Amino acid sequence: MNNIYNHKIAITTGDVNGIGAEITIKALNTLDLSPNDVVIVSNPKILDFYGKLNKDYEIINIPFEGDITPGKLSKESGEFSFRALVTACQIQPRAIVTAPTCKEAMHLAGHKFNGQTEVLEKYLSKINEKAEMLFISKGFDVFLLTRHCALKEISISKEMIIDKVLRLQDFYKTKKKYALCALNPHAGEDGILGSEELDIIIPAVKELKTMGINITYPQPADTLFVDAVQNCIKGKKAPYDCYIAMYHDQGLIPIKSVAGDNTVNTTIGLPIIRTSPSHGTAFDIAGKNIAKYDSMIAAINTAQDLTQEVNHSLTV
Repeated sequence: MNNIYNHKIAITTGDVNGIGAEITIKALNTLDLSPNDVVIVSNPKILDFYGKLNKDYEIINIPFEGDITPGKLSKESGEFSFRALVTACQIQPRAIVTAPTCKEAMHLAGHKFNGQTEVLEKYLSKINEKAEMLFISKGFDVFLLTRHCALKEISISKEMIIDKVLRLQDFYKTKKKYALCALNPHAGEDGILGSEELDIIIPAVKELKTMGINITYPQPADTLFVDAVQNCIKGKKAPYDCYIAMYHDQGLIPIKSVAGDNTVNTTIGLPIIRTSPSHGTAFDIAGKNIAKYDSMIAAINTAQDLTQEVNHSLTV
């Protein structure tokens, strides 16, 4: 089974009652990819409910026992989206593209994961492999040092920062310029607003620099992204290739504000690349056939680009 799909991109359609199936169908019909390059991990009944594919793509049928009720939370939908994602991992494809799932629905089904990234880490990782979250856009990338967690649970260490930045560099392969966000306001103001910069972050940066990593010392996040955003608006590249954020919203607010639907959530650090649209299930418009699918197109294109290039050098 492993060798059948290793040249194909596996696409999951996410939560049954969200916009996942709709944007998958629209994206595939727009991109006009060969059936030889794609396998859809879903259910024919769900796909038929939300639209019609222009080509005869292979569908790995995941059982779905519930009703299709757009915009509604359901345990059955959570079970389906979880099973589809696990199956995508098991078939070992060239890459995985995931439509949005609902964390609450998966929790109702008994799968207590904080997101799809955590599911992928459990079912794909080998010894010493960890899933990391990288958000890719045409203007600049954002890498998260911490993933899906409450602000009060954010914890960093010198060793963690070094390890994650080296994992990021291993993904890019070629040398990149990294901008590092501080954790505290004004980068801690020499310890007045927090000591993490002095005690943890700066020592980590010093060690990374001895390894040849081109990275800044911690910068106040409220000003660090200004040039990146302004350049992106003008159609120019940002001053740095990748901005490393301490936590989720610190990095995602600026990149989503300027790149919008062209931001692609990319899971790195695992044997298989995974990409995903940068939005959620959009229950409020599910089933109305009005969902934008630009981000799904960007996710599929990014999965293709990253797995076509031997050195994983980003050209998206």
